[in-house]
Amino acid sequence: MSRKILIVYYSHSSNTRKLAKLISAKTAGMLYELEPERAYPGDYTAVVDQAKKEIEAGYHPPLKTKIKNIADFDSVFVGTPNWWSTMAPPIATFLAEYDLASKTVIPFCTHGGGGSGYIEKNVKLACKKSTVLSMFSSYGSSVKDSDVEAWLKKNGIK
Repeated sequence: MSRKILIVYYSHSSNTRKLAKLISAKTAGMLYELEPERAYPGDYTAVVDQAKKEIEAGYHPPLKTKIKNIADFDSVFVGTPNWWSTMAPPIATFLAEYDLASKTVIPFCTHGGGGSGYIEKNVKLACKKSTVLSMFSSYGSSVKDSDVEAWLKKNGIK
């Protein structure tokens, strides 16, 4: 049985995008980059301040991009930068707006030293009717091809 795979991600500095593209190349999954209606500032300090306020408030920014055929996919990789030990608000919006019940959800993240934080736990809370597989995290853009390959095999994707 072949899986229909979707790779949904939000990337601010392109690290998560790089990891999403690597996962797509290894799984033949369809890439889908989330874009908030209002882009985050490019300045690091400004984006950190804004993200912290949004996360503390539980804010889900409106998304510019919409996925029309989510029902077509069996497995959904969900990629995010680690912001304040959790997922970026656009990912929280995605998980709140789309029905992923009975799908396999596979989280991944990039970080600047904070590891995966509480992202896997928070994805499981948001996807209670989904099967959530183990998470992959990568420091910045230093992802190793062999590490992604091993993670995919561990999760039974390859």
